[in-house]
Amino acid sequence: MKKLIIGAGFAAVSSTCAFAADLPMQTYKSAPVAAQVYNWTGLYVGVNGGYGWGTQDPLTLVSGRFDRASFDISGGMFGGTMGAQIQQGYVVIGLEGDLDWANVKGNGIISPAIAGIGQGITLNIASNISAVGTARARVGVAVNNLLLYVTGGAAFVKSNANGTSIAGVACGTLGVLPNCTASAWRPGIVAGLGIEYGFTPNWSLKGEYLYTQVVGTGVSTDKLNTFRGGINYRF
Repeated sequence: MKKLIIGAGFAAVSSTCAFAADLPMQTYKSAPVAAQVYNWTGLYVGVNGGYGWGTQDPLTLVSGRFDRASFDISGGMFGGTMGAQIQQGYVVIGLEGDLDWANVKGNGIISPAIAGIGQGITLNIASNISAVGTARARVGVAVNNLLLYVTGGAAFVKSNANGTSIAGVACGTLGVLPNCTASAWRPGIVAGLGIEYGFTPNWSLKGEYLYTQVVGTGVSTDKLNTFRGGINYRF
């Protein structure tokens, strides 16, 4: 009897093993890895460069008594950037400042007038913006490592004028035009928009358009359009 029971048990185990061997092998898949979300929060520094064009009235630098004049200006610029920003969901808010060396210049010939009355002098006058600084807020929408933003704030423009008398009384004549060379920092307002692309967790490339209007020059014709590209490193 004992032999019979042992034999029956052995046969049952053998049948179970054979059935299990016929079952298809189960494959176990690893848990999916969550996609990493790009983070724009942090302090950053960078460099930028671009091209500017617009209009400027150099006469307002040497004297505010004349009628307004306007010269086309254009040229390049290069400088540094620093800023800080924080990301909440898709929204990125920050502050940014920059200071650029510039060579945005133009020149022309003008006969200064007061209320349309000529002053007996004709000038060949050169106009130049030699530096531009801004302090701006930035508000953007982040789509992972792509950031679209608008920006606006204060601008500071270093303007220069240099005139040479080519007809009439000499430049530097008292009562007419006592000074034909001048340089000054002038305040302004700036606004624009841009796009930034993060190509590593810390490095990003940007391109932006800025419009600057110089204030404090009467009915101002001093305007500067700028296209700039840049690279930033975020800590």
